[in-house]
Amino acid sequence: MDRVSGHARVGVRSTARLVARGDGAGGTALPVMEGEGSFAVRRVRGATRGEARVMLVGAMSGPLGGDHLTVEARAEQGAHLRVGSVAATLALPGQAKGEARYDVRLTVTDGARLDWLPEQLISANDSDLRVTTRAELAPGARLVLREEQVLGRVGEQPGRLTSRLTLHHAGRPLLDQELACGPGAPGGWDGPAVLAGHRALGQLVVVRPEFEADPPPAAVLDADGTAALTPLAGPAVLVTAVAPDALRLRRTLDAALARWA
Repeated sequence: MDRVSGHARVGVRSTARLVARGDGAGGTALPVMEGEGSFAVRRVRGATRGEARVMLVGAMSGPLGGDHLTVEARAEQGAHLRVGSVAATLALPGQAKGEARYDVRLTVTDGARLDWLPEQLISANDSDLRVTTRAELAPGARLVLREEQVLGRVGEQPGRLTSRLTLHHAGRPLLDQELACGPGAPGGWDGPAVLAGHRALGQLVVVRPEFEADPPPAAVLDADGTAALTPLAGPAVLVTAVAPDALRLRRTLDAALARWA
């Protein structure tokens, strides 16, 4: 929780931990479901049979400057774990100086599926947030991962946002990419080769064993060229999209999710 010394705020350290396992009867058990600090964790009704659906609830505002948030989720043999959030994550500057961090660690074993589908992350003016997402996948694992980032609230400039996504499949690198946006980021982030003036960006990664032999072909997904599908060097595809706002970004990624996940 927050600790206060005079008017100085010490950064919050918060962790959520989830472990899902097949229950032997076609369902998914959650032997570990813990949240502390900024996170409350709730199990809700799943959308499909056998799915365990968990929602992350923000118990505090932020992340603020100096905070360090961590989510660890593991899906084991026979499990289908779906993780979402009840609201967008809003990165704010806070009173403490320094970068905030949000680390996501996903592990999926053979015969398991994990869907990581949180709401958008919004980079508010003067905030500084580094997000790192790392997934470790066994050869027979399935993963659906969506990330959506919005640069600034309505009518404001964004803060600094650095996001890195790393996936390993069967012990080998599958995807490793990083993007920095906002004040202090390397030049060109808002230029025609990156965001081209758009303020919402996102990606969808789908890993399925079936894609090893029959991956979807590379394709441009919309008429104005703001979304594209790229097969990866493994049983996976990457959908990348930019949009003028969060609503249109979600529509694009939802269409891809319905088609390939």
